[in-house]
Amino acid sequence: MGFLSLIFLAIGLSVDSFAASVCSGLSLCRKHLKIRQALKISLTLAVFQGAMPALGWWLGSAFKGYIERADHWIALALLSVLGIRMIFESRVPLKERKVKNPTSMKAIIPMAIGTSIDALAVGISLSFFVHEILFPSLLIGAVTLIFSLGGIYMGRKAGIRLAGKAEIAGGLILILIGVKIFAEHMFF
Repeated sequence: MGFLSLIFLAIGLSVDSFAASVCSGLSLCRKHLKIRQALKISLTLAVFQGAMPALGWWLGSAFKGYIERADHWIALALLSVLGIRMIFESRVPLKERKVKNPTSMKAIIPMAIGTSIDALAVGISLSFFVHEILFPSLLIGAVTLIFSLGGIYMGRKAGIRLAGKAEIAGGLILILIGVKIFAEHMFF
């Protein structure tokens, strides 16, 4: 697999993390955003996005059928639960809300798993074409880090102007990402 193909693969896998990062930025719109917080979210997403292809590559073809049967269901469930929770929480008036921390690992880990589960299947596919997985995994992680940091700051800027409606949009985005992953695996 050539370098250009790996770049496009990394970008394609990073899109889900970018959208999830926009949602995190939306949640941070009422707080002072520290670089430490943005890096915590982005690095976690990048590590999962880079590690999943390596794990998939390692598992190889032995478990391909089992993983492909469930990855889209897992992604759909995790992202839908997170999205629905965001939508319901947006209905609470701003004055009554506790400002939640989207940098908690309780929020980040399910998001990271949900957005990177398709990378596991990609890793299984890569096991047929690539003899070394370290460079592709590092590249995927680096691209995801860049996209995620950009997404957090974009979501934060949009969230300052849109407040509660932005959380509804963020929740819908997470649900749509889950539906997209599900539809790609079921119908394409």
